[in-house]
Amino acid sequence: MTVLAESVLRDVTLRDGLQLTGKVLPVDRKVDIVRRLLALGVPALEIGSMARPDLVPPMANTMDLIAALTPEELQRCWVWVATPRHVEKAAAAGVRNFQYCFSASDTHNKANIGRSTEDSVAAMPDAVRLAHEVGGEIQLCLATSFTCPFDGPVDPERVLAIANDPRTEGATDIVIADTLGQADPAQVTALISAVRDRTPQRRIVFHGHDTWGMGVANTLAALQAGATMVDGSLGGLGGCPFAPGASGNTSTEDILFATRPTWFTPKTLAAMVDLSEDLLTDLSEPNRSRTAEGARSKAQAFEWVI
Repeated sequence: MTVLAESVLRDVTLRDGLQLTGKVLPVDRKVDIVRRLLALGVPALEIGSMARPDLVPPMANTMDLIAALTPEELQRCWVWVATPRHVEKAAAAGVRNFQYCFSASDTHNKANIGRSTEDSVAAMPDAVRLAHEVGGEIQLCLATSFTCPFDGPVDPERVLAIANDPRTEGATDIVIADTLGQADPAQVTALISAVRDRTPQRRIVFHGHDTWGMGVANTLAALQAGATMVDGSLGGLGGCPFAPGASGNTSTEDILFATRPTWFTPKTLAAMVDLSEDLLTDLSEPNRSRTAEGARSKAQAFEWVI
């Protein structure tokens, strides 16, 4: 476990988690989730998206959520952006952590963002400039880093070429996303290692999905290979509305149970499971977390059982 002790868990429930639900959570409910997760010790959250509300309705009140949070809370929160204009609007509202996302796969980028990958790369310098002008940080997030739902496997050299493109300089982090959850630990190890060794030195973030049951294994592989931040969603909620076959994210509870950061205790897990179950019930979504299932078992001699 010690090799993973420095990793940071970012919970993405309120962005990637909600995308496919079709339900807009009230702002006060989102604020409550943010504050409860931060109080439990979750180091970072992704709280929303600047995507068009008509395309991703659950993100429609992201700006209202941003307005309801304090600057101190926003320091631990990230917002998904895809254009310089997104950065400008979010920055004016008080956001300081921006995840500039586009796809390594050109076909998926056109489906997801409505432009080519080259167009997204070309616009990134302006996004970086706008983020830095407000003292913010910006991530380079590469969706479909392993496979594309339309074109199939993505050449790792494609990912490395984007990471090394001078126009992506200025990004604090690089997010390698297994959008479809089709990668295996060997592939994750190889790509994260290559990014670590062959691209500018940035913090490496791994964003995994559990579609094929490899979510936790891939997350651990990414951490062993050099990632220091990993994404998860309560109960494994989530997926991409523009990527057929992309089901839930890797469960936050499962990642934490596997990595055991110092702040994560049986009491923390119990509170997190309660929060997760209430949310998923309201959304009429299944709980995909095996840790939550285990926590509700009858093995009372195990301290992690609720």
